[in-house]
Amino acid sequence: MKNNALALGLMAALGFSTTALAGGAAQSIHVYKSPTCGCCSDWIDHLEENGFRVNATDTNNMGRIKANAGLIAGLGSCHTAFVGDYVIEGHVPADDIKRLISEAPQAKGLSVPGMPIGSPGMEMGDRKDHYNVILFNEAGQTRIFSRYN
Repeated sequence: MKNNALALGLMAALGFSTTALAGGAAQSIHVYKSPTCGCCSDWIDHLEENGFRVNATDTNNMGRIKANAGLIAGLGSCHTAFVGDYVIEGHVPADDIKRLISEAPQAKGLSVPGMPIGSPGMEMGDRKDHYNVILFNEAGQTRIFSRYN
């Protein structure tokens, strides 16, 4: 609980959304992205199409956002988002974010490392790369949350 309170305080101090899912209302998610990144905008469209209320902030300092979020090395992608108590890194499908919120595991968040073709926001025709959605915690431990082929 102490870590959750600390994380919530840090997120609030940095202006991140800490709104929790309540009564089926649309979940708020705050996305930080480069102002010139088209795939980030496409991922935001994916979230909105799947019922999320998105607040997007353009920044040229994504490294600071990722460092302040405690993102683990090797899990990075182009954009970083915050939903409830969780960090969402990269092109994570909306259904996995909903599952994360619903199951509420003790975790820091989810990541789709890199920018796999076929992930939400990275669609390119019929091509679909294999990718995993990774659940990670404060201690740097990871496990596969979902697989996509």
